[in-house]
Amino acid sequence: MARRPQRWAVLRVFLILGVLLTVVGSARAEFDLLLRGGRVIDGMGNPARFVDVAIKDGRIAAIGRELGAARSLVDVTGLVVAPGFIDVHTHAENIDDLPLAENFARMGVTTLVLGNCGSSAADVGAFFKRIEATNFSVNVSTLVGHGTVRSRVMGGSFMRPPTTEELAKMRTLVDKAMKDGALGLSTGLIYLPGTFSKTDEIIELAKVSSAYGGVYASHMRDEGKGVFDAVDELFRIAREAHLPAHISHIKLSGKPMWGRHDEFLGAIERARAEGLDITQDEYVYTASSTGISQLIPEESREGGRAKFKQRISDPATKAKIVAEMKRKLKDSKRSDYAYAVIASYDADPKLNGLNIVQAAKKKRGYDSLSEQIELILDIESHGGASGVFHGMNEDDLRAFLQHPNTMFASDASVREWQSGVPHPRGYGNNARVLGRYVRELKLIRLEDAVRKMTSLPATTFHLKDRGVLREGAWADVVVFDPAKVGDVATFESPHAYATGFRAVYVNGAQVVDNDSHTRARPGRIVRRAE
Repeated sequence: MARRPQRWAVLRVFLILGVLLTVVGSARAEFDLLLRGGRVIDGMGNPARFVDVAIKDGRIAAIGRELGAARSLVDVTGLVVAPGFIDVHTHAENIDDLPLAENFARMGVTTLVLGNCGSSAADVGAFFKRIEATNFSVNVSTLVGHGTVRSRVMGGSFMRPPTTEELAKMRTLVDKAMKDGALGLSTGLIYLPGTFSKTDEIIELAKVSSAYGGVYASHMRDEGKGVFDAVDELFRIAREAHLPAHISHIKLSGKPMWGRHDEFLGAIERARAEGLDITQDEYVYTASSTGISQLIPEESREGGRAKFKQRISDPATKAKIVAEMKRKLKDSKRSDYAYAVIASYDADPKLNGLNIVQAAKKKRGYDSLSEQIELILDIESHGGASGVFHGMNEDDLRAFLQHPNTMFASDASVREWQSGVPHPRGYGNNARVLGRYVRELKLIRLEDAVRKMTSLPATTFHLKDRGVLREGAWADVVVFDPAKVGDVATFESPHAYATGFRAVYVNGAQVVDNDSHTRARPGRIVRRAE
């Protein structure tokens, strides 16, 4: 009977020792997470180093060797550790419906810039508040869209300048957006209603962005034969509004313009030499994506779809529209619309994935140019469709890609899995840079590619403590295998996630684990740094 108290005494000693060891271990766990043994690229373009990265409370706590203990230790030997990628040109306003943003997270993107091409939330502050209430996986920031502001004040797509009173109201809306944390002003000058705006109107609104240290980002008026006039307008806006200007998805569209990249980049360099702060972004595919409506003259779409239907119901007016479409096609040295593919058409999903020639044959029984145009007009009449347009040259793409001030951006929304036949850039843009243009073609160094996806966009768009691996910065981190990283999505089968990502962390929380989403939602709103 005397042995029982003795056994309990021994057991209590072991229990006490266990508690003490746990306390000591916790005290020694200086960090939340330690990434050990990786090839670390800081995002600034510096050569990679073989050091460890420690994370604590959502931020980078230390970088070096023998850093100490952590609650979680991850061996990343043989892998690259880099800052999370920043996509400066997205149309991801649908993140409140698809908060995991899986297509972005799974190609290493940890911060999105919304509000591009002149289209944004009308009330930036309310938008931020709404999506903060739901939680989301990656960080979100936004520009304020000129087109959105113009529509809200002027009530439609008007082919006239705003009145003095209307312009004042537009300035007020931009001012409020900037106070709410918008990064700057965006325009979409090939889209309604931006296409009807004059340069002076844009300058006045860009001045509001400038007063807050914001940027001006523009889908310019022309990306084909008129691209040099279009970029001159961008330079003028930057000069007179006194702010940095950013060219959205730089390109030379259409065969007549192919091969003139040196001339285009030369114009940008001359502007920079004159004191203008000009940058650009690019998606690394030779096809663009926008609405099929862009094949139809802007004037015929002024005032909305109801007015458009009225116009094409009048034989004389319709004949003028058709004649203008044929003229533009001829100017681009094309004989048909085979270069334009229907990506998503709600009124008839069976046409998704077909080019206009194929779709005309399927829908109308004939594929003549007249039938193709009839189909395009019919699509617009029945709600419109998104499209993919094959119109760029690979040599131009590569020249833009190698320029030191080119960032990589997807121009994509949050993708709904297996919905439509969208552009593959929404699933693979960043991974394609790393796999095809760095590893396979060796056009740029890995460190330079990472800089273009991290510190360059963070600096340009004033995203504080993002885009770099340094102590105190937010722990947005990607870990990938440089030998395996790549895009899988194709134009024919676009719904395919990028591969080669061992881990992606957003504000210190893991959102991707071995090419799979963890379902975590640690994203934050990122407002313009003061």
